[in-house]
Amino acid sequence: MKDNTPTPSGRLDPRLDPAANPAPAPAEDTDEPAFEWMKPAPAARAAEGEGATGPARSASGSADPAVGQPESRADRKAAEAAAAESAETDRSAAAGQPPRSDAPSSVRSSSSMGTHYSEPLPTSALQVRPPQEEVERRNAEREQAARAKPVLPRFLQVLLAIFYPVILLVLAVRAVTSPLFLWAEYHRPGFPGDGYGFNADDRMTYGSYAVDYLSNWSGPRYLGELVNRSGEKLFKDGEVSHMADVKLVFLSAFGAGALMILISIIAIIYLRRRTPGGVRRGLFAGSIVTLVLIIGLGTLAALGWQQFFTEFHRIFFAAGSWTFALEDTLIRLFPGQFWIDAGLVIAALVLITAVVTLILTWPTRRRRGLAPARKGRKGDGPDGNDVNDDAPEAGTVRPVNL
Repeated sequence: MKDNTPTPSGRLDPRLDPAANPAPAPAEDTDEPAFEWMKPAPAARAAEGEGATGPARSASGSADPAVGQPESRADRKAAEAAAAESAETDRSAAAGQPPRSDAPSSVRSSSSMGTHYSEPLPTSALQVRPPQEEVERRNAEREQAARAKPVLPRFLQVLLAIFYPVILLVLAVRAVTSPLFLWAEYHRPGFPGDGYGFNADDRMTYGSYAVDYLSNWSGPRYLGELVNRSGEKLFKDGEVSHMADVKLVFLSAFGAGALMILISIIAIIYLRRRTPGGVRRGLFAGSIVTLVLIIGLGTLAALGWQQFFTEFHRIFFAAGSWTFALEDTLIRLFPGQFWIDAGLVIAALVLITAVVTLILTWPTRRRRGLAPARKGRKGDGPDGNDVNDDAPEAGTVRPVNL
């Protein structure tokens, strides 16, 4: 049904009145990229939007809980900082203290934005200190482990101290059983001559055969087939048999000494790499053992040489196999004075080497790793002046000798 009532003359048609019905303004183009909403808004825009929509958001917060959630990682960080600042402020207010003003500017700015999102911060285990009893127990275990020394280095040091005197003794015996010592002994003044016709040249020739036999790998024929100028056998069967026994003892001693030297070299290399000062301590102890041993044996030999010589042969040789007549070749080549001189040379070589080793390995402060007491350091002061290490510290009073 149409309204055909005529329009009064004084009334304008509303559809034709431009003032009453202005033309609608063109809508603003709000088109934006599809993922532009995921980017964090600038701080100015966020603050502006927060101020404009704050009342509306508080009114409709229960209806749309997702509105208060931060939409990016930066927002979450800001929310965490704001939550921490709020908690600090609450604790300060509860304790009656003013809030801390040394918080970072980023925290203060983020807290001023005012957000409703909070997330519990993770607690790191590194920030939790164990109880005092646990700390003391761990410190005690660390100190005990630092003081404890491994078993192998200590064993090698003891082994080095035991092997050292034996090695020195074997080397000294090897030096005596040489043509050089034989020549020096036969040509020295005061050495007793042979009453049965051997001159110095004969002794040197026949004695060299006997000494060489002790260190080579020849059998008893090496001495058994030797003849003198008259064509008779130089050594009797008993003498050859005794020299074979002596050779067995000498080769065994030389082999044991070589093995000890090899083990000692390995021990020295290991101790030098793993235990600072281990070689020095082992050799120092070995030199002391050597001195005690050589002084003891020298005292026994000086008190009764003949008894000492007899007991020595009884240890290594069977009874009756090492006694000969004065006209036998071994006695004519090696009389009693020869063995006395050989014993003195062996003792002197071992004693001198042990004393030198003792001096070189003496545990001084520098060798033990302790810093020597110094009177002062030049130019180490704050103004480039000398510093006296013996000067008392600040606040201390040095007593005055009256």
